[in-house]
Amino acid sequence: MRLRVPLCLAALVFFGASSLAWAQHGARGTREATGVTAVQRGGDSFDVVIRNGRVMDPDTRLDAPGMNVGIRGKTIAVITAEPLRGQVEIDAGGRVVSPGFIDVLSYNPNSYGVWYKLADGVTTNLAMHGAPGTDGDMRAWYRLFERQRPPLHFGGALLYTLARIKLKMARARHASATELAMLTARAEQALNDGALGISMSLEYEPGISGEEVEAMMRLAERHHVPVFFHVRYSTMEPPGTNLDALREVLSLARRTGAAIHIEHLPSTGGTYSMADSLRLLEAARAEGVDVTADAYPYTYWGSRLDSARFAPGWQTRFRIGYQDLQLAGSTERLTPASFKRYARQGKLAVAYAIPEEDVEAALRSPWVMLGSDAILEPGNNNHPRASGAFTRTLRVYVRERRVLTLMEALAKMTILPARRLETAAPAMRRKGRLQVGADADLVIFDPETVGDRSTVEHPDRFAVGIDYVLVAGKVVKDSQGFHTAVRRGEAITNWHRPNGAPSKQELAIK
Repeated sequence: MRLRVPLCLAALVFFGASSLAWAQHGARGTREATGVTAVQRGGDSFDVVIRNGRVMDPDTRLDAPGMNVGIRGKTIAVITAEPLRGQVEIDAGGRVVSPGFIDVLSYNPNSYGVWYKLADGVTTNLAMHGAPGTDGDMRAWYRLFERQRPPLHFGGALLYTLARIKLKMARARHASATELAMLTARAEQALNDGALGISMSLEYEPGISGEEVEAMMRLAERHHVPVFFHVRYSTMEPPGTNLDALREVLSLARRTGAAIHIEHLPSTGGTYSMADSLRLLEAARAEGVDVTADAYPYTYWGSRLDSARFAPGWQTRFRIGYQDLQLAGSTERLTPASFKRYARQGKLAVAYAIPEEDVEAALRSPWVMLGSDAILEPGNNNHPRASGAFTRTLRVYVRERRVLTLMEALAKMTILPARRLETAAPAMRRKGRLQVGADADLVIFDPETVGDRSTVEHPDRFAVGIDYVLVAGKVVKDSQGFHTAVRRGEAITNWHRPNGAPSKQELAIK
């Protein structure tokens, strides 16, 4: 049977087939997904058909109810209003079908936290805050997680702090000329080994000098990858304010031509200054500086109590007291005595220190994308953003407060992070889109019920309303749970060239 595709949808052809796939969860093994019709018909054209869904593609702004999506292998093959038949058929009536969510600011895809990501709609987990665990050896990092086979796609940036630690450098000390040469060589090796960028945490490593930052930015520019910044200051209390922190990295971006990204803007670089911070960043963008940012949808941040963020004077800087700190994974509010005790243990606490208006202003900005800045780890001493950032955005800021339209929110979860990294990683050109030829990483959800359930006390509660998650064309999660035997995800790396640079022809691909 030859399928006729309406011209307006046939024009949505993206390019090429894809790779990357994964799937798994709960304890259901290879059981057929509830709500999925499995049929054995010889000659069927599609492996999976999603029927009667509201198809939303933030890249093209397509918003079409009653559509059918046909998938072959790992790739979207057709989008049409005409009937389709498949080996597996999913009824998406009353639900949105969108590209799988991309978490642009996560951490290592550990075997515990990845399931919470999937329940939150995430199909690509990117450790762009830095990939810890292998001393900055990105080849070893990728091999480690390829062996573990997590149930979603993954990639990461070099955590520059690890390169400094490898040289036994103290947090507060600048690199010498010799050390800077060694740090640059280590960073270049990481990029040659596939790192998607370089992550620099200036607040946590105050000894990182401007010279070090400029060296990393020049290296990143040569390799066509971005530098992700936890900027140097996170309040408006001098000396050193949010605006000073942003001016530092923007000035170096102008000088080097590097692409930069500001991590968790409402908590670092925008707290109590969001309007001014956004104006500063928007002016730089208007000049041609390649700068983006991310935000998470919470009015409290989280950090280890022994970190530089809690250096003396934190109460004044953040305009809070001990009673505004809550031990993550518990109901306990801190006191001076408990603060000292938990700081010695390196515990994480959340700080109720982000104004709601700052969160909303950041989310309204069309170039600020969503990033969780967390992944759940065993023990649950974690921020609830690890398991609910994406569904909370859909519940609170779309459905309840109407800060964003559904299309705007989906763009922040899909096409914006894909565009941020597609120059560095060719695989990202097939993600974040619901188009013919794009990767079949998809989520199907009920816009009236989708939402987070995790809290500070219970960060290990799964989100609700994400009825189906497909990774590389396979159902990983349905409304009854996860398919733990389905593992089709792959590593997302950069161009893998000796000098890190794509050809002119490759850069011209859109």
